[in-house]
Amino acid sequence: MSKIAFVFPGQGSQAVGMGKDLHGLYATVRATFAEADAALGFSLSGLCFEGPEEELRKTMNTQPAILTVSVACQRVLAEKGLVPAIVAGHSLGEYSALVAAGALAFADAVRLVRKRGQLMQEAVPLGEGSMSAVLGLERDQIVAICRQTEAAVGPVQAVNFNCPGQVVIAGATAAVDAAGEALKQAGAKRVVPLPVSAPFHSTLLKPAAEKLAGELDKITVADAAIPVVANVDGRAITNSADIKASLVRQAASPVLWEDCVAAIVAFGADTFVEVGPGKVLTGFTKKIAKDAVTLNVEDDASLQKTLDYFKEVR
Repeated sequence: MSKIAFVFPGQGSQAVGMGKDLHGLYATVRATFAEADAALGFSLSGLCFEGPEEELRKTMNTQPAILTVSVACQRVLAEKGLVPAIVAGHSLGEYSALVAAGALAFADAVRLVRKRGQLMQEAVPLGEGSMSAVLGLERDQIVAICRQTEAAVGPVQAVNFNCPGQVVIAGATAAVDAAGEALKQAGAKRVVPLPVSAPFHSTLLKPAAEKLAGELDKITVADAAIPVVANVDGRAITNSADIKASLVRQAASPVLWEDCVAAIVAFGADTFVEVGPGKVLTGFTKKIAKDAVTLNVEDDASLQKTLDYFKEVR
């Protein structure tokens, strides 16, 4: 019997309309959205289903929205008898993974990621920080060029090691631009500016990480019932103190996604289900773990396809 991993998407996977068809079909999804609306004191469900897109794109809205859709999908899977042996999530997705693993209560997580979004945005004024995806260059080269640029221009780091050939850099806008030019000269196929509102996971987010520690102290973080692979070091953890520490570090540290997937494979999981909006992580998994089975659940069509697959293999 193969081990199943659930992986949960991060910011950038949002789309107006996400979760809407599942909301119409499943009571557990309706209950999940109702819980989120009550926890936040406004209609997050309305924002997910109807937009407007510019509101959904604001990080303090995006984060609870993606978390809610992801947890709703996971709860439907649980009702259908599909449970993971191990979980992980990309950046914000780590909070969805922790809800799935029983380490965070959903209502606490929704409020926490909204606050996380606010803290991240407040840490760097709009326009002063940016992110770019670097395609087709080795990670060591990218790290080295960022270090050189940082010494000469200002803060910039490699912050998302997504998969072979795709690394995201972040920092002060001028430094990200300068590093982008240097990376192109070094042979990067493309350097693509990302439509984000803050330089996530860079050292500029340290003030947000410190404030996030205070927010985490206000809620209960339990031991996880199953291993959760942490973004900051690619280690599988279950201890509540380790979980808390890794979430604080995560806000201003690189996301080692390639390492996370490698850890899941080493754990013995060969089937990855991306749970939540989009298929970004599915694309990464195919490049990192070429032999793994990849599935996703974001709407009823993908849910049925995933359930059919497991009916056949069981």
